Amino acid sequence: MFGAIIARAFYSLFGLSILFGLWWYGGWLLESNPATMGFADFGPGPTLDAIPYLFGEGIIQEASMTSGSRLGIGLFLAIVTGIPIGILMGRSKVFKKLSNTPFQFLRMVSPLSWEPIAVIALPTWNQAIIFLISMAAVWPIAFATAAGLAKLDPAWFKVARNLGATWLDVLKEIILPAIAFDVLTGIRLALGVAWIVIVPAEFLGITSGLGYTIQDSRENLEYASLAVTILVIGVIGFLMDGICLAAIRRFSWHHK
Repeated sequence: MFGAIIARAFYSLFGLSILFGLWWYGGWLLESNPATMGFADFGPGPTLDAIPYLFGEGIIQEASMTSGSRLGIGLFLAIVTGIPIGILMGRSKVFKKLSNTPFQFLRMVSPLSWEPIAVIALPTWNQAIIFLISMAAVWPIAFATAAGLAKLDPAWFKVARNLGATWLDVLKEIILPAIAFDVLTGIRLALGVAWIVIVPAEFLGITSGLGYTIQDSRENLEYASLAVTILVIGVIGFLMDGICLAAIRRFSWHHK
């Protein structure tokens, strides 16, 4: 087991080293070409030099907290909406037949396409961004929940009814434990989609968040700050995905 951990760490570090090497080479190409020299701050050297200032001034921390709060609220709304929808799709054949085509249609619409409608319908840009995050995240959760429920043996529900179980007992003792793996997997997918959507959603109309920080850095030609923000987005996304993966392993009976 210890050897497997060492091997995974080695491959991860080796892969990151290759990525850093490509980044350094790209920065060197930008710096060595007079036509692209103005973009040389995208390289690793200027980027690493900009990190102390951005963190020292609290710019990255404030932007990360703002984007994180929007992500958390939007994902929470997607979870409390998507799981009940998924359970209905998995338990009711009539509801599934009625909703499958409309839901598939809505799922294929880019969440950012709703931005003009959200801005008009909601009183603030912050609420509009949260709505876009929810629209991006709700469908992976709903369809993953429905898929997990469809795999359950119908005999389980018959046995529960014969033993006098109420619908709440069935929900707590059969449905939720059995679909935990699928629900958590759906949340993991939804989190990735939402984290991708939140950055372009913050480009317009607001003056806070990681997306705004990227836009502001671009407009002020602060390419090192832009690169630092991109790194932070990647690191935060990687950590959140790792937390979701750990939750799947911890709470799903598939791994017990």
